[in-house]
Amino acid sequence: MKYLIVGLGNIGSEYAGTRHNIGFMVVDALAQAAEASWKTETLGDVARIKHKGRTFVLLKPSTYMNRSGKSVRYWLQKEKIEQSNLLVILDDLNLPFGKQRLRGQGSDGGHNGLKDIDALLGNNNYARLRLGIGAEFPKGRQADFVLSEWSSEEQEQLPDILKYAADTVKSFGTLGLGQTMTLFNKK
Repeated sequence: MKYLIVGLGNIGSEYAGTRHNIGFMVVDALAQAAEASWKTETLGDVARIKHKGRTFVLLKPSTYMNRSGKSVRYWLQKEKIEQSNLLVILDDLNLPFGKQRLRGQGSDGGHNGLKDIDALLGNNNYARLRLGIGAEFPKGRQADFVLSEWSSEEQEQLPDILKYAADTVKSFGTLGLGQTMTLFNKK
C-alpha cells in the first residue's frame, strides 16, 4: 500500500522557518525520524519511508504554495496512488496554535494551496491535516503573519507538535482515516 503525503510550504530559505511552512516541517520530521534523504525531482523534493508495511512518498512541492496542485497531481499519477491515499498537510489560521484537525475532505477555507489542489484534481475529496498556527495579527496583516517566523515560545513547543502530526500521518496509513480522526483530533 502506497500513500502520498504532501507538506505544503514555500520554497526558498527566506520561508524556511515561517508559519506557512509547517507542512514542510512535518514531512521533514517524518523523513528525519526514518533517516530518509530528500531528492530533488520533478515539481518537488521527494523522500520515501516505510512504516508497518506501507510506503509513504513524502512530497514538498517546488511550485510555491498557490501552485501546489500541479505537483500533487503529477506525483499521484507518477506513483499510481489513489486519491483516497493522499494526505495534504497545511497551516490553518482558524485553529489555535498547536491544535490540529484531520478531515477526509472539505473546503479550501481560503487557503491558496488547497484551492489550487482542488482545481487541478477537480474535487476536494482527499484528506487534509490542518495545523493551527494561531491568528495573533492585526487586521489586514494576515500575509505578514503567515510568512513570519515562530516566536521563541512557539519554537519550544514545535517539536511536540511536529511529532504528534507525524504520528497522525503514520496512523492515517495504518489505521485509516476514520480511526485516525477519532484518535488524533482530540488534542
